[in-house]
Amino acid sequence: MEEIVGSLESGTTIGIGGWGSRRKPMALVRAICRSALENLTIISYGGPDVGLLCAAGKVRRLVAPFVTLDSVPLEPHFRAARQRGAIELTEYDEGMFMFGLLAAAHRLPFLPTRAGLGSDVMRVNPDLRTVRSPYGAAGQEGEELVAVPALTMDVALVHMDRADTRGNGQYLGPDPYLDDLFAKAATRCYVSCERLVDPGKLDGPPQSLLIGRMHVAGVVETPGGGHFTDCGPDLGRDEAFQRHYAASAADPEAWAAFAERFLSGDEAAYREAVRRWHDERGQEGTR
Repeated sequence: MEEIVGSLESGTTIGIGGWGSRRKPMALVRAICRSALENLTIISYGGPDVGLLCAAGKVRRLVAPFVTLDSVPLEPHFRAARQRGAIELTEYDEGMFMFGLLAAAHRLPFLPTRAGLGSDVMRVNPDLRTVRSPYGAAGQEGEELVAVPALTMDVALVHMDRADTRGNGQYLGPDPYLDDLFAKAATRCYVSCERLVDPGKLDGPPQSLLIGRMHVAGVVETPGGGHFTDCGPDLGRDEAFQRHYAASAADPEAWAAFAERFLSGDEAAYREAVRRWHDERGQEGTR
């Protein structure tokens, strides 16, 4: 993880895979929080990845359709950063965001879509443009569509259930999200995974092989590296810890105590601190 984060630069644009509080590369996010990186542009279907980076003062600009913890509707650190005016926000409809990823993945400047038409997305993003289809019916103008700009990024970070040492990534849960588009849209992509295997040892249906090695610059094994997000089937969302995280975010003193206990050391120290926290409460939820 330190090699991956050490290859990044301040001011860079980072795409983060996953969806809300689901299969986020949280170990890599925590490593960025420990680093000297700053002034980052983050592109994400946002969850605690965005929240932690906002809390650490790493984010200059965010491009996202939402920032949620799923069972907690609005990520608290993101909300606080927006209320302080600490970050710039480009907010797209979920479908528009997907078309932006598609455009970047195909190295196109934009893609047209109906998503966003007639909504306040156009009002809050005055720089968005529309285009008219050249394929109208005879004697009629073509349909007006939103021209969604490509969501280009320097680096993508995604978390997979499995990966092999060549960089092929596999998801085993119910949803691939848009992680393959993040990998294709970025100049380079790094994959963290719950378990790393030798080439040829990724068992399961072919459609679960989401990330191809040709798009991957590096891969790192991080067991529990998606904690506290949902990384089923290996590990479900740690709801108790997520509630603790959200509650701590509401009070500066509580957050300082949370950060000192869980975020002041490396990833091994984080895992041990989480284990001890659960032991104190007699709770399950982490390996």
